[in-house]
Amino acid sequence: MTRLSSLHSSRIDLSLDRMHRLLRELDHPERKLATVIHVAGTNGKGSTIAYLRAILEAAGLRVHVFTSPWLVRINESFRIGRKGGGVLVGDDELCAVLEHCERVNAGAPLTFFEVKTAAAFCLFAQHPADVVLLEVGLGGRFDSTNVIEQPLATVLTPIGMDHMDYLGDTLAAIAGEKAAIIKRNVPAISAEQTSEAMAVIEAQASRVRAPLFAAGEGWHVNVERGRLVYQDERGLMDLAAPRLFGRHQFDNAGLAIATLRTASAFKIEPAAFEAGIVNAEWPARMQRLASGSLIDFGPTGCELWLDGGHNADGGRVVAAALGDLEERVSRPLVVIAGMMGNKDAGAFLANFAGLTRHIIAVPIPGADNAMPPDRLAVAARALGMRVEIATGIEPALRALAKLVYEVPPRILITGSLYLAGHVLALNGTPPQ
Repeated sequence: MTRLSSLHSSRIDLSLDRMHRLLRELDHPERKLATVIHVAGTNGKGSTIAYLRAILEAAGLRVHVFTSPWLVRINESFRIGRKGGGVLVGDDELCAVLEHCERVNAGAPLTFFEVKTAAAFCLFAQHPADVVLLEVGLGGRFDSTNVIEQPLATVLTPIGMDHMDYLGDTLAAIAGEKAAIIKRNVPAISAEQTSEAMAVIEAQASRVRAPLFAAGEGWHVNVERGRLVYQDERGLMDLAAPRLFGRHQFDNAGLAIATLRTASAFKIEPAAFEAGIVNAEWPARMQRLASGSLIDFGPTGCELWLDGGHNADGGRVVAAALGDLEERVSRPLVVIAGMMGNKDAGAFLANFAGLTRHIIAVPIPGADNAMPPDRLAVAARALGMRVEIATGIEPALRALAKLVYEVPPRILITGSLYLAGHVLALNGTPPQ
């Protein structure tokens, strides 16, 4: 991977020309895949895919999954479907397929994400499966995954302001890039969106004559007595609550259910829907770190949570989840935050202003273009927050352990998926 990263630019270069050329030279592995469900959006893509995978596997199906970015190891991006549950691709097989794509590319211009996507198509074409879950890396229109001509369904998770330097500085422009995965006559399933984003999605669906099933119109999901209640024109399902924490996870689960009920290529019984909702796992999304090495560095009895949220909308749903936790068991909250340099730290941290005044800014080791902690501290102080700077996660936790609390604190580590990956590696609990 290190060699390929050095050979191919990590710079985002929005175009599909290079991808089409490489796939042609690879004899079009993307045309040899099992049926594909293509997922785009700003927040919730990974969680929605986690629910889709868990439901389909509970129904006895083999599911390939391509997601990005990875947290600790690149293998996390490639899950090979097996009966009884998929497995991450092994090192030897991954190295072989990446080297094959490199040889075929023969030194032509290519980004690392493009070679990674081509490798996924080659891998998945070599292994039988019932369905492929394909996550967009950035945007949609020119994302290297957007070469699948006839997916089973296209899925749009909530769209918000992020990656404005590549996708546009208005919600309508960003929605236009993401809605471009919608294909002619292919069902499109959308989460609840702002009116501005939905108008763009509706226009794109109408343009390509794609049936559109939107939350609040074609289907509904609610929380009733702590359970997930889903309803569409086919009926109602009363299901157990998701294991993944936060009200937004009910919405993500509902989107997965709507997708599989709309694209009715698979016969899925209610028991499989419930098993999938209950058993779905997705690391670094309001993940409680109840074991591992890091818990010993913090104050005795503290709660340690991890979330990779990094934009304003991501911060909003995490703050809402923390609010729910506070209602259940009140604890003082401390936020340890590290962010990338192209993110809006003020918009992200503003979500936590009513929950805590204590922020510890940390660097993100090994991440190019990470935000310096002092810059993050400036954004926090502008919100009236008490800010400290630590040299890393362990020093931040050690500093908190020296403070005196009437009640052990709730500590959230957040601000970046790159930071989340670093934390999981430190903790000794990488994704499996």
